[in-house]
Amino acid sequence: MKALVLHAYGPPESLTFEDVPDPVPAAGEVLVRVLATSVNPYDWHYLRGEPRIARLMPGGPRRPHGAILGCDLAGRVEAVGAGVTAFRPGDDVYALLPHGAYAEYVSVPEALLAPKPANLSHAQAAAMPMAAVTALVSLRGVKSGQKVLVNGASGGVGTFAVQLAKALGAQVDAVCSTANVELARSLGATEVTDYRTDDFTRTGRTYDVLVDIAGSRLLPACRRLLDRTGRFVAVGGPAGRWVQPAGHVFAALAAGPLARRRVVLADTVGCDKKAALVELAGYAESGAVTPVIDRTYPFDDLREAIAYQEAGHAKGKVVITR
Repeated sequence: MKALVLHAYGPPESLTFEDVPDPVPAAGEVLVRVLATSVNPYDWHYLRGEPRIARLMPGGPRRPHGAILGCDLAGRVEAVGAGVTAFRPGDDVYALLPHGAYAEYVSVPEALLAPKPANLSHAQAAAMPMAAVTALVSLRGVKSGQKVLVNGASGGVGTFAVQLAKALGAQVDAVCSTANVELARSLGATEVTDYRTDDFTRTGRTYDVLVDIAGSRLLPACRRLLDRTGRFVAVGGPAGRWVQPAGHVFAALAAGPLARRRVVLADTVGCDKKAALVELAGYAESGAVTPVIDRTYPFDDLREAIAYQEAGHAKGKVVITR
């Protein structure tokens, strides 16, 4: 099969299209034909081996191993391994993987697969896993009537966070650039602050939850926006070569015990990914959540898609289809 393979850290040009052996599903695995995938910061951080501090951490990408990147998957079941009971050939599925979706086929543990939302195309479904699961985890505990602010509302995670908060019954406000103000409003944001012209930490409004995707302001500045029992959810921050965005997130967590408001990390590693995807499919099928897709690329242009997403100007997601 054809796959986009990483042998050395670097820019998207470091990836090479190669013929690699077709995967064979082991017991408990499902062979899926990849019909669509997407690009996430997760993918290009691994591609570049940045922030470099991650190479030194347990489980971090110390060196590439001929890896096939791609964590978002939407496709069709081709075959199942021994013991698989939930899926059969022909089923449309989607998943959040550690890696492997930048290929024609991938073997996926049954425990990670979920049925594709029935009303979405494969391209739309592929836009959801990493970004929508991150948004869902960020909003755990949000109740109807609460006030939520999403800082970084126009990217992949942000567009899902605004819609999900609205679906949960919250009043949602957003922070984004001038070009994306109307997009944020169309997704359900009530008040939208253009960070190019206004300081969102000085609006005088307060919130129960601040979902910080952009990481554009330090915790002390953001803290004034939170009610006494408010929660600051650290998702990401500006990219950097050595420690960012990890440094921004760690700094917020380190300051948490010193702050009166609770600081938590949007952790997708420890969550039940299949359960999250099943829940998200319900939101999609009800019409409460619709993926925002900025651009769609063919598989052969995957390197160009990564470069475009890495530049940081995409509205919503960048999707790859076959």
